[in-house]
Amino acid sequence: MKAVLSKEVGGPETLVVEEIADPKPGAGEVLVKVAACAINFPDTLIIRDMYQFKPPRPFAPGGEISGTIEALGEGVEGFVVGDRVMCGTGSGGLQEKVTVAAARLFKVPEGIDLVQASALLMTYGTTIHGLKDRGDIKAGETVLVLGAAGGVGLSAVELAKAYGCRVVAAVSTEEKGEVARKAGVDEVVIYPRAPFDKDQSKQLASDFKAAVGPDGANIVYDIVGGDYSEPALRAIAWEGRFLVIGFPAGIAKMPLNLTLLKSCDIRGVFWGAWAAREPQRNAANIAELFDLWKAGKINPMVSETYPLERAHEAIAKLENRGAIGKLVVTMPG
Repeated sequence: MKAVLSKEVGGPETLVVEEIADPKPGAGEVLVKVAACAINFPDTLIIRDMYQFKPPRPFAPGGEISGTIEALGEGVEGFVVGDRVMCGTGSGGLQEKVTVAAARLFKVPEGIDLVQASALLMTYGTTIHGLKDRGDIKAGETVLVLGAAGGVGLSAVELAKAYGCRVVAAVSTEEKGEVARKAGVDEVVIYPRAPFDKDQSKQLASDFKAAVGPDGANIVYDIVGGDYSEPALRAIAWEGRFLVIGFPAGIAKMPLNLTLLKSCDIRGVFWGAWAAREPQRNAANIAELFDLWKAGKINPMVSETYPLERAHEAIAKLENRGAIGKLVVTMPG
């Protein structure tokens, strides 16, 4: 089978496509014929040895797949060959077949496209956990979403609207602003490219405050980090919740006096670790996502698909913050 392999530390240009042996499922595992692998920000980090997990080389990046079960390992129950499934893999998704622990699989309901399904788990799984379990979201609140036109950002827009909130989208271009508007946001802030000096930071804080309104944002959903975080924190409401999701613009240094002045919380959102610790609560969240999908409340946006041989281009586009929605690599056959 074909696989995209990281054989040396480096960027997307270091990835190679090679033939490797088909894996065989061990006890408690299944063999999945991959239909699609969605690209996520951790894929840009893991190949540079900058992610929390460092698999031994050579390895295939790709942490989120959909496909069909091709074989069952010993002791697997609840699944049969031919089942349509999706799962988080951590790595290994950018290959034509992959073995996965059966406990990590979710069945994809009939009528849901497998390519779209590959774009659900990591983005919407992160966001439903972030907004509900860490953000204590309530109907009628205001949610400010940074990086609102990417995969995670759009999931935050859709879910916050589904939960009855007013949503302010912060994006870097007018094109991305239009994408956010189509997803249902109430206000759009277009921010400049960092780094910011003191005056630019102050101006962005003012723009955020004007957009969220005089009471501030009850939840700030920060997917971006860097120089964008402090201005957003300055626009938070009394007893607001600032949710830390990721850092494509760098890790922010936050003035903690702001948390005192607003009596607000800064809360980390590490969905993968939480899902491993709380599998039943995570499964309930995923089931809720499928219900929301069937009800037309969410609709994962796959903006571009790439063949396996061009997977490095998808990773590079995401790394350069050029992606709108989700980028997905599809497999032949």
